[in-house]
Amino acid sequence: MEYESSSSIWDGVYYHPHLFGGLMLTAALLGLSTSYFGGLGYSYLPYMWSDLGVFYKKKSEKKRIRVYMDGCFDLMHYGHANALRQAKALGDELVVGVVSDEEIVANKGPPVLYMEERLALVSGLKWVDEVIANAPYAITEKFMNSLFNEHKIDYIIHGDDPCLLPDGTDAYALAKKAGRYKQIKRTEGVSSTDIVERILSSLKDAKACENHDNTSPLPSDDHKGSQSNSSRISQFLPTSRRIVQFSNGKGPGPNARVVYIDGAFDLFHAGHVEILRSARQLGDFLLVGIHTDQIVSEHRGKGHPIMHLHERSLSVLACSYVDEVIIGAPWEVTRDMVTTFNISLVVHGTVAESNSLLAGEPDPYAVPKSMGIFWMLDSPKNTTTTSVAQRIVANHEAYLVFLSFLPLLYLNEFNVILFFVLDSLTINAFLDCQPIFAPPHIFKKWSREKLIKRHWILAKFTRRNSPV
Repeated sequence: MEYESSSSIWDGVYYHPHLFGGLMLTAALLGLSTSYFGGLGYSYLPYMWSDLGVFYKKKSEKKRIRVYMDGCFDLMHYGHANALRQAKALGDELVVGVVSDEEIVANKGPPVLYMEERLALVSGLKWVDEVIANAPYAITEKFMNSLFNEHKIDYIIHGDDPCLLPDGTDAYALAKKAGRYKQIKRTEGVSSTDIVERILSSLKDAKACENHDNTSPLPSDDHKGSQSNSSRISQFLPTSRRIVQFSNGKGPGPNARVVYIDGAFDLFHAGHVEILRSARQLGDFLLVGIHTDQIVSEHRGKGHPIMHLHERSLSVLACSYVDEVIIGAPWEVTRDMVTTFNISLVVHGTVAESNSLLAGEPDPYAVPKSMGIFWMLDSPKNTTTTSVAQRIVANHEAYLVFLSFLPLLYLNEFNVILFFVLDSLTINAFLDCQPIFAPPHIFKKWSREKLIKRHWILAKFTRRNSPV
């Protein structure tokens, strides 16, 4: 039997004054005293009265608040991570809905990352407790009731930036009307559109560099070590407070097996998440080295990295498998590093950027190899920063093709683009562009016959300056 302290008596006096007075009067009339109880003192009374259930007040467990936040999470960056961090702070458990590919196509345009990749990125964040795949873009009444009743959601969260449907209405109007809506502050200085612009700009710089000097495939000394154009575009201002917000704040234990992995971790993607998960399983503490902008530029060329050092560091810190990062790690793993950080194992993935080594440069892992603590780790995914950038370029090229069909387009009352089928030759010409227009798995569901029968193709580009 669980008992409270004697202070429960005063709770009884407060909540049941008449009953308490009646008991005391009865005790007086019966001549109750310490001798009546056979020597039992006052300290025993609370236990007796607790058995009566009068003053016993059992501590009730505090209800855990469950909050929900959704999004496309395409080209996921530290701004997305910070939004989910803020959402988690508004409750005890965070459930995240990842919008389906089809819904993204219908409302924003084709996504760069597949659903599987976006799920891996969201699930890998340290603040996320549950994930709902294929969530709708709009919070409908049916889906909202499902959140409240099936998923036990208390509040729906979104940023302070407007989220409008194709018809111009607020996507979260129902949640606001129900009084179950809370808002967080948008993270300034980064957006998916901004990242796309950086990528296109970096490719333009790279082409200009090649045209200027076709004799050498490597970056020339005149820009070696200089800040990339993509970094100059960034408006992110790092603060120690933001780094602390993303950090675990815990070091390795005295006998912990510390695993070290390093890299650029540019355009943080699902491949990064999976290799970090694999590395973390090899020890008790995962230390990640983030290379400087200068090192990345030297080894990958002008226009790299896309995201600068502090942006990349926050993206890595947000991953639940990472315990600590070295912001500005050296290219070579030295013996001093191994000793200082008590590193037990150094690992490197089998999948990496093809131009990751300069000709004639020493092996950066020569020291851990000589110490017998180096391990080549099989990369679970073939995704690289370059492959993600190539998807963006492909979407951009398809967007330019799309613009050539503008005479065949008109806007309906919902501000959604409808592609009129003038003849089968026109529709086939347009569909031939689709493999580079969006991930193939979307268009497997949209057969030529089905589209021709419906006489239109649904796409949403009217409110976007870029194709992703």
